[in-house]
Amino acid sequence: MKHKILETLSQYWGYTSFRLFQEEAILSILDDKDTVTILPTGGGKSVCFQLPALISDGMAVIISPLISLMKDQVDYLKDMGIAAECLNSSLTVKARQTVVEKVRAGTVKLLYLSPERLMLDHTVELLKSVKLSFFVIDEAHCISHWGHNFREEYRQLGLIKQEFKNIGVHAFTATATVAVQKDIVEQLNLDTPHIYIGNIDRPNLTYRILPRSGHVLGQIVDVINKHPREPGIIYCLRRTDVDSISQKLTALGLRNLPYHAGLPDAERKKNQDEFSAESVDIIVATIAFGMGVDRSNIRYVIHAAMPKSIEHYQQETGRAGRDGLPADCYLFYSGGDYRIWEFMLRDSADREVLLVKLSAMYNFCVRPECRHRYLVTYFAQEYGATNCGACDYCLGEVEMAEDPLLIGQKIISCVARVQERFGADHLSDVLKGNRTAAVERWGHEKLSTFALMSAETKVFIRFMIEQLVGQGFLRREGEFMTIAITAAGHNVLKGTEVPRLAKLVVAEKKKDIEKKRRVRRTQDWEGVDETLFDILRAKRAELARKKGVPAYIVFSDKTLKDMALTKPTTIDQFAQVFGVGASKQKEYGALFVDIIKSHKQ
Repeated sequence: MKHKILETLSQYWGYTSFRLFQEEAILSILDDKDTVTILPTGGGKSVCFQLPALISDGMAVIISPLISLMKDQVDYLKDMGIAAECLNSSLTVKARQTVVEKVRAGTVKLLYLSPERLMLDHTVELLKSVKLSFFVIDEAHCISHWGHNFREEYRQLGLIKQEFKNIGVHAFTATATVAVQKDIVEQLNLDTPHIYIGNIDRPNLTYRILPRSGHVLGQIVDVINKHPREPGIIYCLRRTDVDSISQKLTALGLRNLPYHAGLPDAERKKNQDEFSAESVDIIVATIAFGMGVDRSNIRYVIHAAMPKSIEHYQQETGRAGRDGLPADCYLFYSGGDYRIWEFMLRDSADREVLLVKLSAMYNFCVRPECRHRYLVTYFAQEYGATNCGACDYCLGEVEMAEDPLLIGQKIISCVARVQERFGADHLSDVLKGNRTAAVERWGHEKLSTFALMSAETKVFIRFMIEQLVGQGFLRREGEFMTIAITAAGHNVLKGTEVPRLAKLVVAEKKKDIEKKRRVRRTQDWEGVDETLFDILRAKRAELARKKGVPAYIVFSDKTLKDMALTKPTTIDQFAQVFGVGASKQKEYGALFVDIIKSHKQ
C-alpha cells in the first residue's frame, strides 16, 4: 500500500516524499478510521484526503465553506488530470445536472459541496445512491464556537454520521486550540478518531510587530518597496480603511485592488480573480478576504491594524509563503485597536470568550519575546529553539530598554498619583511634562510624577504604557478606558517583579535590518536565474488567464524557482522538477522546455 501511495503522489503531484503527518493521515483514511488533522497553512492538508480518494473505491465528499475556494480546488485537481467536481449555487441548472449525471455514472472521485447543500434532501438522496469512500470536513474550525470563523451551518454536520452509517469522516483545519479540537470531535460525532497535529509553526515566515505611526501609509509603502513586483495582502480593520488606503496607494502609482463585503458582488469577485490570476499583485482587504484567497506565492502580508484573535492572525498571515519560500508578515498596531475591537464585540453572544482571545492578541503585540514561540505556545505546543531567526525579536531588531524596573515604577506611580482615573494619553502628557489644558485643569502639573520622563518622547512613553498593559501590570477599565494598577503592578512598585520593556526601532537600526534582509534574500535565491524566473512567471500568468484559473494552478513559485535553478532542456529533465506530475509534464513540458532553451541560447 505504501508503494501505491508514493507512486500516486509522484504521478499526480510530482513529489517524491511526504511532509509531517501526511502519510499517517492518509493511511488512517484508507483504513476507514475517523481522523482530525491539524496542519499549518501550506502544510499539505489537501493531499491528505485527495490522494486516498484516488486510491479508494467510490467517491469522496468534501465539505468546503466557500464557493470560490472549492472552485479553485476543483480547477487545480482537473489540471492534474483528476476527476473532481463541485455542486454549488454558482452553477447553472444545466451545469448542475451535468455534475449529477457524472456522480450517478461513478466517474467523479472527489465531489465538493457546501454544508448548506449537503443538508438538502435531494443531495442526501444523490449521495446515498452511489458508493462513497469517505467524507471530509475542510476548515473544520468553523464548527466550533471557540473557533475564529464559527458558522452555524457547520453545527449540522453531525448528521453525516446518522445518515451515512459506516463511512469515515475526516476533519481538517490549519488552526485549532485544544478547546476547538474537542468541539470538532464532539460536534461531528467522530468515532475514536486518530488525531494528527502537525507543528503549527511556519518557519519560512518572518514576523515583525511595530507600533503604528500617525501615518500608517508610510509604513505600508515602505514594506511594498521592499517587495517590488511581489504579491502581497494588506489587511485593514474597517471597510473605510480599505477604501482610503487603496485610493492613496493608487495615487502613489502602486497598482492595487480593494476587497471588502461592502463592494458589489461582481466587483469583489472580479478583484479577487484578478489577484489570483496575477493581473495585480497588491490587494487591500478586510478579513472578508480570509478563506477566499488561494494564491501560493504571496511574499508579504501587512496588518494595518491588530486582528481580533491569534487564530485570525495565524490564518491571515498563513496566506503568505504557502509555497514554502520565505515571506514577511508585518503588523502595525496601536492601543486604540483594542478599544475598537472591544466596542465591535459588545453585542456578541460569546463576548467573554472573544475578549480573552483579544487580550491574547494584544499581549502578542506588546510582549518583547520570540514571535514564533508565542504563537506555538498559544496552540499548546512546545517550541524547542532558543532563537527562531525569523522574527524581529530573535533577529536583534528589538532593543530592550535600560532599567525596565525604573521605567515601570515611574509609570505605575503616575497611575497611582492620578488615582487610576485617566487614560494612556493623559498619563503620557503628565510624565512627559506637557502642560495641556486637561493637565492644568486637574492640577496634575503639581504632581511629583509630572515631567518625571521629560527626556523621553511621548511616543516612547505611550509604547511603555502599552507594554505594561499587555504584560498585565496595568489594565484598562470602563467606558473611558482608564488605566488601573493590577496586583502584578503593585509588585513592580515594590521591586519584586520586573517588566520586560522594548524600545522603539530607531533609524540606524532600520538600516541594519534592511541590510540583513537583503543578505537573506540573496542566500534564498542563490543559483536561481531571476530573469528566467520572471519570464516563466509571465508565461504562467498568460496560461492562467487563458484558462480562467488562479496562476498557482498552473505551477507554484517553488516549481518555477526550481526550473530557473535547474534549467531543464529535455522532457525527462523537466519531469524531475519539483511539483511536476505526469499530467503537468504532458500539458506544459514542451512549452516550458522551449522557453528555457531559448533563454539559455
